[in-house]
Amino acid sequence: MSGPERLVGQPENPAPDPDPAVPEDDRGGLARGRRVVLALVGGAALMAVGGLLATTLVKSPAQVAAETGPPAQGPLTADVERRVLAQTVVMRGTVVADQSVAVSPQGVRSGEGTGAALVTKLPLKAGDPVTAGQLIAEVSGRPVFTLHGAQPMYRDLKPGATGDDVAQLQRALRELGHGTGGDATGVFGAGTKAALAARYRAVGYEPLPAVADGGAALRSARDAVRSATWALEDVSGPTGSAGAPAEGGSGKGGATPGPGATARPGAAASPGSGPRPGAGSGRELARARQALGEAQAALAAAEAADGPMLPAAESVFLGSFPARVSSVGARAGSPVSGPVLTLSGGELVVEAYLKDDKRQLLRAGMTVVISSELAGTDVRGKVALVATERSAAQPAGPQPQPDPGQNPKGGGSGGPGGGADLGYRMVVRADQPLPAGFAGQDVRLTVESAATDGEALVVPITAVSAGADGRTVVTAVSAEGTQRRIEVRTGTRGDGFVAVIPAQAGALTAGTKVVIGVAPRETRGKTG
Repeated sequence: MSGPERLVGQPENPAPDPDPAVPEDDRGGLARGRRVVLALVGGAALMAVGGLLATTLVKSPAQVAAETGPPAQGPLTADVERRVLAQTVVMRGTVVADQSVAVSPQGVRSGEGTGAALVTKLPLKAGDPVTAGQLIAEVSGRPVFTLHGAQPMYRDLKPGATGDDVAQLQRALRELGHGTGGDATGVFGAGTKAALAARYRAVGYEPLPAVADGGAALRSARDAVRSATWALEDVSGPTGSAGAPAEGGSGKGGATPGPGATARPGAAASPGSGPRPGAGSGRELARARQALGEAQAALAAAEAADGPMLPAAESVFLGSFPARVSSVGARAGSPVSGPVLTLSGGELVVEAYLKDDKRQLLRAGMTVVISSELAGTDVRGKVALVATERSAAQPAGPQPQPDPGQNPKGGGSGGPGGGADLGYRMVVRADQPLPAGFAGQDVRLTVESAATDGEALVVPITAVSAGADGRTVVTAVSAEGTQRRIEVRTGTRGDGFVAVIPAQAGALTAGTKVVIGVAPRETRGKTG
């Protein structure tokens, strides 16, 4: 082969062949050594990066104290609002019936006389409805029934009585269909007697007589009129035998007296007797006429007083119907030692008791929001009553008051023998009748004890301060952070806010920011 051919066929710098003098095991050790060196270099680099990170996270106690110290303070602001401001008082109340009467008929009289009152019939049970004119109990054989009226019974009503309570009785009887005739309003006359007797018969009883003498007074008055009439006829007619009607005659006024009647004067005189001296004189005639007039007046009074009566213990007046039996406190055969039963009637109202501090804020006529958590509804109403004397009674449910007709000393707000002091009783009436489901519920009352007349500028109370010069001011903050003091006059307060009026018109408007305190500025990092 020629020289040029050999040059083309072989590379110019051929790779050296492995040194046949170096063993194969030595060559593998060198490769491992290089890998170890690389691992050490990488670990060193990682340690360097970790140290750098540690210097940024680990802080000395001094550095931590510096970063967690009190931050710089800045103003805390609130917007001026324009709205109606109301001061509210929140409390709890119980929904009860407007009227609750404990029926305790202690003074019931039976036809056989007065004795210990004994319950002889109780036709109702708790929860039963009650209507006007209904028999609700029988005590010692006498009825106790209901009538419509707001004024409680405080006395027995008898023929001849007058007053507003008589007028109430007349209205109640007419509502039940018993007319009172021509009796004047408030006068217990013949028409009222007939109406009352009809009501007693409707419940299955006879009324008690107003005069419990068996009619003796009325018979005596009639006999007196008869005698006076005869005496006047004797002195008015002709004298002598011709002027004296024969016994048993039928002359004027000369009817034969009935059994037990007073004998006519002169009836036993001898027919032949002569005229009496002075008979028929003017003086005797005047006296006879006077005696007859007095006898007739006495008879009219006896007739007016005679008739049925309405004992206070036999009737219970309620302001509205239907009512219901709240509880029954006796049973047939037991003596009357307390309320026989308790009746509740009228619309539902809310009853609450106030302590001294709240009583000073509240008065009748204030607006109230009645909130039922059970029903999830709010009802508006008004304060109807704030008592001027403290009450001592049971705090839960309606507190029955003894019917003054049954117990003249009744009507107090405290229970028998006193009780826990509840404070001042307040009654709230809803603008619309409360649903029947509200009865007995514990509800929340929010009372507006004060309010602005229409919309006003309102700021938080903490925004108002008094300066050294005695002026009341707020501090307004502009968008650039500039602060300026604005003099104001304060008004209604409520729920942490106060109504303000700037001393200079237009100096303060809705939306202006006012300082209400100081707050920490936003800080970097976390504390705690």
